[in-house]
Amino acid sequence: MLKDLENNFSILEKKILAVSKNYQSLNETYLELNQEHEELKMKYEEERKKNQVLAEEQKNIKLYSAISGNPDHNRLMKNHINRLIKEVDYCIAELQNSGL
Repeated sequence: MLKDLENNFSILEKKILAVSKNYQSLNETYLELNQEHEELKMKYEEERKKNQVLAEEQKNIKLYSAISGNPDHNRLMKNHINRLIKEVDYCIAELQNSGL
């Protein structure tokens, strides 16, 4: 009976050591993946900002093209002018409402 208990404790100790090694390995993997995740998040934000800048540049290029008389972008120019007119009208209305 004592031999069985010793044998059971020995088996249990081996399993505990195996679980402990597995836990350490998983913890290291978790830390590595967490670090990689943070790096990818930073790269994503950088790329997103670059994308926004490029989209704004593309919009400006189309606008400049429309201003220079490119017939392909006449509609864009008309929309931009209409948007500016609405904004000016809104500002005038705000000034009139404020009593200035």
